[in-house]
Amino acid sequence: MSALSDHLARLVAAGVAALVGFVGPAPVPVESTVPVVRTAAERPASGGERVRRIAAPPRRTADASSGRNATVPPNVRSPSSGSSGSSGSSGSSGSSGSSGSSGSSGSSGDDRGSRSSGESGGRSGSSGSSGSSGSSGSSGRNSPRTGAAGTADGVTAATTHGWGTPSREDDFTGGVGDWGIYDGSGHDGNGRRSPDAISVQDGVLTITGTPDGTTGGMAWNPGRMYGRWEARVRSPAGDPDYHSVLLLWPDAENWPVGGEVDFMEISDASRQNVEMFLHYGADNSQVQGDVDVDATEWHNWAVEWTPDHIAAFLDGEEWWRTDDTGILPPGPMHLTIQLDNFGGPGQETQMHVDWVREYDV
Repeated sequence: MSALSDHLARLVAAGVAALVGFVGPAPVPVESTVPVVRTAAERPASGGERVRRIAAPPRRTADASSGRNATVPPNVRSPSSGSSGSSGSSGSSGSSGSSGSSGSSGSSGDDRGSRSSGESGGRSGSSGSSGSSGSSGSSGRNSPRTGAAGTADGVTAATTHGWGTPSREDDFTGGVGDWGIYDGSGHDGNGRRSPDAISVQDGVLTITGTPDGTTGGMAWNPGRMYGRWEARVRSPAGDPDYHSVLLLWPDAENWPVGGEVDFMEISDASRQNVEMFLHYGADNSQVQGDVDVDATEWHNWAVEWTPDHIAAFLDGEEWWRTDDTGILPPGPMHLTIQLDNFGGPGQETQMHVDWVREYDV
């Protein structure tokens, strides 16, 4: 009987110990600040790569029903002069984290080859005429070029990955004479795109969106089949309905079949999150990603388009990629720079560009 009691006591003690261990405090998981890149096997069918450090703020979805823009051939007008300077943000730029996800098919867009009066205002294409050089404006506070990093290249994808010498480049010291300046209806019919929104001061291009919805954009023609493009951009905090965009647009003006590559789109009003959209197919399907970074500071944004992939870069680091050749653009593309009106902006918003460069593959 004594032996049985001892055995029962041991069982009770073991059970209590197990119970204490079960309900006791567990270690608090600590989120890693080191980005984790998933292997190819863990990526979705689109091949979109994911890297993330911190959660992104709420974002707008892509305008899947109508695309970014239809095309309105610009009239040739000189950009206005004026101050493009705005106060530079203090502090160093943060390291980048990003995420990506497969996009669902959007509804079919209209025929972008037509120029009907009801068509959405949009991007200049291969038919876009070059705007004349912008004159120097009055002195503004803290010109973008004289800000924290405006006079330096920073870390570029071209240097990091050995892209060589640019096939062409523009640092805007001669104005915008090599660009097609938009003059027509705004994105999706919102407001207007006007040459008056484009200004150059101290070799820095500025596109200004006003509270009444007037903004601007410009196209770098001609395009090419495959290439690499890189631009140094800063976007001060502004209105959430003004999106700063760097993109590749089809020379054939056959959106959505011709594709669209938005390798820098900023919809976050605080400019702390940047998105990537790759549009493809007749139904405007999309894959996308986003990266958390202080875009109010100067950063270098680049895209590489080859026969077997498209990759996006931030300050020399690849942060998004797809190896799905079935969704790559089918024809030549050209670079455009746009500050797009997505609805009802209520405050003046700007984007600044220090330089752009194009490279052979």
